Amino acid sequence: MTLWTAREAAAATGGRSTCDWQATGVSIDTRTIQPGDLFVALKAARDGHDFVAQALENGAAAALVSCIPDGLDDSAPLLIVEDVQTGLEALGRAARARTQARVVAVTGSVGKTSTKEMLRDVLSRQGRTHAAEASYNNHWGVPLTLARMPAGTEFAVIEIGMNHPGEIAPLSRLARPHVAMITTVAPAHMEAFENLNGIAREKAAIFEGLEEGGACIFNGDLDKTVTRTIEGAACATGGSVFRFGAGEDCQYRLISVQLTADATVIRAELPSGAQIVKLSAPGRHFAANALGVLAVAEALGGDVTLAARDLSRWRPPAGRGTRERIVLDTVDDLSLTLIDDAFNANPTSMAASLEVLAATTPEDGVGRVSRGRRIAILGDMLELGADETALHAGLADLPFIADLDVIHCVGPRMRALWQVLPEHKRGVWCETAQELADRARRMIDAGDVVLVKGSKGSKVSLVVDALRRAMRPSGRETEDS
Repeated sequence: MTLWTAREAAAATGGRSTCDWQATGVSIDTRTIQPGDLFVALKAARDGHDFVAQALENGAAAALVSCIPDGLDDSAPLLIVEDVQTGLEALGRAARARTQARVVAVTGSVGKTSTKEMLRDVLSRQGRTHAAEASYNNHWGVPLTLARMPAGTEFAVIEIGMNHPGEIAPLSRLARPHVAMITTVAPAHMEAFENLNGIAREKAAIFEGLEEGGACIFNGDLDKTVTRTIEGAACATGGSVFRFGAGEDCQYRLISVQLTADATVIRAELPSGAQIVKLSAPGRHFAANALGVLAVAEALGGDVTLAARDLSRWRPPAGRGTRERIVLDTVDDLSLTLIDDAFNANPTSMAASLEVLAATTPEDGVGRVSRGRRIAILGDMLELGADETALHAGLADLPFIADLDVIHCVGPRMRALWQVLPEHKRGVWCETAQELADRARRMIDAGDVVLVKGSKGSKVSLVVDALRRAMRPSGRETEDS
């Protein structure tokens, strides 16, 4: 199916096509480009113009460029614009304008991607749905997602993130959502903000792009100052305003949350009536986000009962608490459970993951250690600002720590936690993830449940890789935390 013709793309960007072409997709990476894609030569760590020839050799229909790359001439299929980033944004804007899709934009300090994937799953069963890949939520990810959107899309899910003030509003205005959702506000990226309320103001900027008559949906269980900031921004749009959470003033209200080792059972009251949702993944934070998803589905005009039922099919994104059974001995079928949550971390998501670990039951009497253990391997939480030492050490005060057997720590910041842990729970501390990865195989045993969590920049995923290489995996489950 043709996504862009040379004429349409030139009209959208104000650029010049060197010849006639048709594209079936849009790509920024020659490593994953598909035949028929329009290659967008962005300038990032490297200049995409250096890879245009390779992209065309790999089957790209054309390339969006700001000049003719070395080694090519006007005979190559090119769309020449003044600036490639601006051209990509123009493509995204045109794609948004030509569709009748109902659009939802999602942001939040924690849970953006998981919530986006929940929405993708439930909405795709109610109409043709388009959503961002992975965490494509920044200045190039949002326009790229929009530029890839087919004209016949009925529902679109756009994830919007930020690292600094002023990033969310222009992306929301580009997406023009009918519904804008904030999953939560937590101390993440604090280095760029004066306080938590500064983050709240930036998150609330997602409402600035709201279409007339749209809906603002946000977590109602936040700090009072944060809630006032978000609600003020929401009310200023003139659209509908809905809260989700456990508070009595939430229109979408959690009545109860029951966690098991492999599921979350949610009972909730909605404006349209009571709902019961069973998620095939443990996590109290998932309960809140699932309720927010039901609020979005209803605001988009979808079938909320069908959405509640279909949430049971959802599986979390890889690396965000993915649960695996790792077989250590194929003869005696000895194994452990690995929870890979190494994609990102802040104090809020760390607490949620530790609660999931605490609720998981190890298996006794199968390993060298007679009793199965709950083991946490925790990497640095990054971009927390001046309070980072206290925030790391403060994890020791979480009630779930009491149910854990051993806590290993990775990185200079996480040393603050390691130093205040009770001695009987204190494992090893390593400066780098590679150091701990080299020792990881000796830290675990059959019957254990092992959580690995940290910010992506801590590279604690190296520990996950080391455990997988040292063992023989079997029967992966996908449960997020």
